[in-house]
Amino acid sequence: MLAYLIRRLGAVLVMVLVVLLTTFVIFYMLPKWSGQDIAVLFAGKNSGAEQLEGIRQKLGLSDPLLVQFWEFVKGIPLGRDYGSGDDVTHCGAPCLGYSFRTELPVWETVKDALPVTLALAGGAAVLWLIGGVTVGVVSALKRGTVWDRAAMITALGGVSMPIFFTGMIAMGVFVHSLGWFSLDDSLTTGDSIGTWVETMILPWIVLAFLQAAMYARLTRATMLEVLGEDYIRTARAKGVTEPVVIRRHALRSTMTPILTVFGLDLGILIGGAILTETTFNLPGLGQEAVKAIEGKDLPMILGVTLCTALAIALANLVVDLMYAVIDPRVRLG
Repeated sequence: MLAYLIRRLGAVLVMVLVVLLTTFVIFYMLPKWSGQDIAVLFAGKNSGAEQLEGIRQKLGLSDPLLVQFWEFVKGIPLGRDYGSGDDVTHCGAPCLGYSFRTELPVWETVKDALPVTLALAGGAAVLWLIGGVTVGVVSALKRGTVWDRAAMITALGGVSMPIFFTGMIAMGVFVHSLGWFSLDDSLTTGDSIGTWVETMILPWIVLAFLQAAMYARLTRATMLEVLGEDYIRTARAKGVTEPVVIRRHALRSTMTPILTVFGLDLGILIGGAILTETTFNLPGLGQEAVKAIEGKDLPMILGVTLCTALAIALANLVVDLMYAVIDPRVRLG
């Protein structure tokens, strides 16, 4: 198991480096290929030639691309110095560069936005996993009944409606009309737990409803397939009670594909739930990604991309390790 874990961590590191290199090449070379100057994006169009040249030298934009990439990667664990001589700006580890838009360290912005995204993704994930799997299992066990049809129709509606549509309706009804919930667009780690829960409860419910609908359909289809397997019939023939058959045999096999999708969904959300955060005006990574794209803030885009890649890779690593717990058939020897 230890050797497997080390191999998987190595694969995660390689994947993150490949994503970083690809993103670095795209966002730093495309402006040059299209005739744009990155120094102009940083300083503005009204900057003089001498100022632009100084920015190129300080940021290392005149160096070869691989040298720039190596300096960026090295700066993540060790920090980085921009400039030379008396004009040196130190960026402490983990250094992801400086935002073109705010001129603040990218990591400081990411660090402030990450708790909001983690809270949104974590709370919604618990709700949609429990709700979706429960509804899917009950629908599979009550196949063809009124409950099954009603649940699947509701799930189909949930899958079909985009988050910005359901989010706007939910805000209009529960925030502005009924006043049951309130939203705070300036959440910080210094706010109380009550403030966080009060702000997050509606986004959690809306996001969980859409995701739970998909998980309910997937769970139902997988559970019906598993219930038709020979080992399920054998367990029943041996006199094993139905709750034990469902819990210890059918549900474990059903959870394998559910975990796979869950790892991807959770990793993507941690990397930035752009539509959800924009709809509810939450100051998370998704909001920062939108601002960075609108402002052509290349270092911030690169920082958010790195967080997304790392979150997806780690989420999938945890899912792979959970397979051995959920399904004995995939346990390592």
